[in-house]
Amino acid sequence: MSYNLLKGKRGVIFGALDDKSIAWKIAERCVEEGAQITLTNAPVALRFGTLDELGEKLNAKIIPADATNSEDLDNLFKESMDALGGQLDFVLHAIGMSVNVRKKKEYTDTNYDWMMKTFDVSAISFHRMLQSLWKLDAMNEWGSVLGLSYIAAQRVFPDYGEMAESKALLESFARSFGYHYGNRKKVRVNTVSQSPTVTTAGSGIKGFDDFFNYADKMSPLGNASAEDCASYCVSLFSDLTKMVTMQNLFHDGGFSTMGMNPAVLND
Repeated sequence: MSYNLLKGKRGVIFGALDDKSIAWKIAERCVEEGAQITLTNAPVALRFGTLDELGEKLNAKIIPADATNSEDLDNLFKESMDALGGQLDFVLHAIGMSVNVRKKKEYTDTNYDWMMKTFDVSAISFHRMLQSLWKLDAMNEWGSVLGLSYIAAQRVFPDYGEMAESKALLESFARSFGYHYGNRKKVRVNTVSQSPTVTTAGSGIKGFDDFFNYADKMSPLGNASAEDCASYCVSLFSDLTKMVTMQNLFHDGGFSTMGMNPAVLND
C-alpha cells in the first residue's frame, strides 16, 4: 500500500546489487511512495549484479561510482541533480565489505591492509558521501541521509570481524556530521541498525544461518525483513520524521533490548 510519503522527493540509493539487497527493496519502496531516484554502485559490483533490471523497472538512471573516490561522488551527485531536476531530499548509504571476513580470516589474525580497505569502503565512504553533498550544496532543507548499520557496533559478534568497528565508525560519522548538517541546513543524518537479513553479502558470514535463527528466536517480534526495513527507511526519508537526527535507530524486532528469551533456552 502506498501513502505518497515521498511524493515529489528526489533521492540517491547506494548499494543495490540484486533483488536480495536491502537497498533494492528500499529503492522499490521509495518509488512506490512517489519518489524519483537514481541508483549507484561501484563499477566492479555492477558487473556481478542485476542493477540494470531494477533501473528499468523503476525508471531510474544508474550512475556508476566508487564510494571511496571523492571525484566519483561529486560526479554522481551532479549527474543525479541533473537527471532528477533539482537538489536531493534523501540519500541511502547501504555499503559494506570486508576482505578479511570474505577470506575467513580470524579476528586475531587480521590482515591490516584489508582492514583499512574495510574501513574505507564500509565507513569512511559515508563521510566522503556527506562531505560531497555538503560541498556541492546538493541537499534540500529538511533532507534525510541514512546509513545501514548493525548491532555489532555495540556488542561482540566474533565472526563479524572488523566490520563491527566499521559500523561503530559509521554511526559516529552520522552523529558528528549530523550536528553540522542540522545547523547548516536542517538536514538530518541517522543510521538504521537492522536485524540479520538474508542478503548476498550477509549470507557469506561464517555461521550466518545459525545466528539468523538465534536472533529470530531472541526477538519478541522476530527478525525484521528487508521489506520492513524499506518501509522504515521511507518513514525516515519522509517529512513525518523531520526532528529525528544523529540517532542510531534499532530496527530488529526488539533484539537489541533483550537479555534472554526462554524460547532460546528451550532449544
